[in-house]
Amino acid sequence: MTSHVHIDGASRTICRRVMTLCVMIILMPEVMHGANAQTMTGTARIIDGDTLELQGQRVRLHGIDAPENKQRCRDANGATYACGRVATTRLKNWTHNRSLTCTSRTQDRYGRLIAVCKVGGTDLNARLVREGFALAYRQYSRDYSADEDHARANRRGLWAGTFVPPWDWRRGQR
Repeated sequence: MTSHVHIDGASRTICRRVMTLCVMIILMPEVMHGANAQTMTGTARIIDGDTLELQGQRVRLHGIDAPENKQRCRDANGATYACGRVATTRLKNWTHNRSLTCTSRTQDRYGRLIAVCKVGGTDLNARLVREGFALAYRQYSRDYSADEDHARANRRGLWAGTFVPPWDWRRGQR
């Protein structure tokens, strides 16, 4: 036996409004994120392996952490090398005289934009991690975890030798 529930016009209107409100609440974070996102394009001045300056604004690459410029690591043979400078040089080489597009996600406590930057359609954040010149900054994002896993498995860049993660190096672990 099938029973039918009759909903009058007023109740139907209320149901539609509640459903619309629920959809808006679910989608609001995405809408707000998009509304706050800032996209900048141009040539950049590279500060270090995960920071650049674009249109006069400091930009920190989202979801990654590269060795500091003064940081040293060991290669596969145990020889010490300036891994922070290598990361910076790689980023400079990939961006030299090329137009970047950076889309901000947020801003850090130092006033820098936190952004995903691309050159020629290539995500620079992902490339730095995938080639082993930076680590996925999992404390803030899991976006580049698979890229780091690939670099580690293939002993690319930092993963060919030994290193102190940049966040520990900044805390004084040398």
